[in-house]
Amino acid sequence: MKPISEAHVAQPGLAVVDVAACDEQTAFAVQELLAGRWATASADRTTRVPGEPGVRLRCYLDVRQDLDSQP
Repeated sequence: MKPISEAHVAQPGLAVVDVAACDEQTAFAVQELLAGRWATASADRTTRVPGEPGVRLRCYLDVRQDLDSQP
């Protein structure tokens, strides 16, 4: 995965979440749960790291925007 950019964590409330899961379905399910709660820049694919088990997925959150409280 690429290094985390300073812009992605430049302010309080911004976060980068790296998900490691056994398969793509699980990784995307975790991302969907996060996206249901906060504003999320979602990934559209997973990656595999040679020699490591499972898949990886990175998404970017803005936890300042609580979607549950919006009409």
